[in-house]
Amino acid sequence: MPDKLMQMQRAYGSRPRMIAIAGDSAAGKTTLSKGLVAALGEDRSVTLCVDDYHKYDRQERKELPFTPLSPECNYIDVMEQHLQLLATGQPILKPVYDHATGELDRPEYVEPRDFIIIEGLLPLHTKLMRACFDVNVYLDPPEEIRYEWKIARDTSKRGYEREQVTAELDKREPESEAYIRPQREFADIVVRFAPVEGHDNDPLSATLLLRPNVKQPHLTRVLGDENGSATSERAMHLKMARDAGGNPVDALHVHGHAPPEETEVAKKLLWESLGRESDVPDSLGKLSESARSEPLALTQLVMLYYMLANFD
Repeated sequence: MPDKLMQMQRAYGSRPRMIAIAGDSAAGKTTLSKGLVAALGEDRSVTLCVDDYHKYDRQERKELPFTPLSPECNYIDVMEQHLQLLATGQPILKPVYDHATGELDRPEYVEPRDFIIIEGLLPLHTKLMRACFDVNVYLDPPEEIRYEWKIARDTSKRGYEREQVTAELDKREPESEAYIRPQREFADIVVRFAPVEGHDNDPLSATLLLRPNVKQPHLTRVLGDENGSATSERAMHLKMARDAGGNPVDALHVHGHAPPEETEVAKKLLWESLGRESDVPDSLGKLSESARSEPLALTQLVMLYYMLANFD
């Protein structure tokens, strides 16, 4: 189906709401997705990883001249077909790639729900894929931070030695440049977790570039009181900025060094803006069973606000 026809078909009738979260390996896509699913509710949302569409298992890839980041290593055409089916409310039989073993497993039957979160390396690679989504997100951490995240994850969870991971990162770099980073151009929201200058020892802060590609939520209602005064300025603030291409964007800064009481105020305001009367879910901002990030929690809340504001 041509991408414009897909957009027209999704413009009418009842259908799932789909969000893409793209980014390089270990950029934080799965962590971000889990928090969104927890907040939306598992009965209303489902998340899929398009890395499951790898053509080859880990052993087979050792003999190939490309890595999983390359479209040649993935069933792009099947990915497009499945995204179209989900976007129009139809089930799919999704392939499964086991990252722990590096093997291809039995396919999984997936039925669409109200919200479908698609994360992975290449969800925004083609026009037809992009036409399936309501909101596109790209995770863009500094490379030195992403490298450390990948080394920590692959050595602790996937059985690699540090030297193996760094060698693989070097091997993947040309394909990161060629196929992964260009997706940033098509994102409605670009998210970067990084330290703030002068606060290197504090938790990472977050910057969200909000592009006017889709309807912008009125974040000023959350960031200021009825008189326009800031209620949580040290936790987060909004200003006009320029993207890498020189285009104007709204830059929302979420501070890792903010006082806990102001962070709680910001979280509560964002959660209430979604029409929720319950407490803010503890699952938001969760990094692991024992670690959490308040900038991550606020980022997830902003994304929920941003998503739902486009579907009123």
